[in-house]
Amino acid sequence: MRFRKMHGLGNDFVVIDARGARNPVTRGLVRALGDRRRGVGFDQLVLIGDPTVPGAAARLGFWNADGSEAGACGNGTRCAARVLFEEVAHDRLTVETAAGLLECTRAGDLFRVNMGPPALDWQAIPLAYPCDTRALPIEGSPAAVGMGNPHCVFVVPDIGAVDLEREGPRIETHPLFPERTNVEFVQVLAHDRIRMRVWERGGLITPACGSGACAAAVATARAGLTGCEVRVILDGGPLDIEWTPGGVWMTGPAAHVFDGELSAEFLEA
Repeated sequence: MRFRKMHGLGNDFVVIDARGARNPVTRGLVRALGDRRRGVGFDQLVLIGDPTVPGAAARLGFWNADGSEAGACGNGTRCAARVLFEEVAHDRLTVETAAGLLECTRAGDLFRVNMGPPALDWQAIPLAYPCDTRALPIEGSPAAVGMGNPHCVFVVPDIGAVDLEREGPRIETHPLFPERTNVEFVQVLAHDRIRMRVWERGGLITPACGSGACAAAVATARAGLTGCEVRVILDGGPLDIEWTPGGVWMTGPAAHVFDGELSAEFLEA
């Protein structure tokens, strides 16, 4: 089984291209591959499969390192789009995901993905019960945004004072989020610039999160703290986010690190 190791601003992935073949992904394989000592190690696994919708270049699946499935992954989508763009001569394609059809474009070394409209209704995010998604009944009054997966966004005066390792898992498993949640802490630097750190659902701090950057941009725009175009500064670098009537566009790099092949010994174990 061959794979490609990639990353988007340090948010790293194992990308498996299974087009034309049987889906090889199981929860056990994901957990074994995600082990950074005994496997390959990644923040998420990305599967490129055959599309089921006419016009889509491929269907993408995403898994967290703990074996749980994710509905969306912005940085992973950009990495998969880079793989797909290597096969075509044009600079626009569509990928199919559990969150819907996502349009991707290429501009030099940068890749742009329309992550779709944000989910702002409590049921669509989802939350456990009705409440104002601009100000949840949680200390700090965070916002909730769905970007194919749930996000809880806190705006704080000093992001350096946040104990992300303690606060992240506490909020991830809050009863208000029946499917758990990604957790973002945001400091507004200017009307068009924010600083963000993220705890990803599945139990880890990552240097970047594409869907989280989209959620943070939407949350701060809804609060009137920023406009609809904002640069999100993450631990791994910047992403440019634009919230338009047609969806939330995310622009950033996608890096190819190496190609590899899993041994028969590993797969049998």
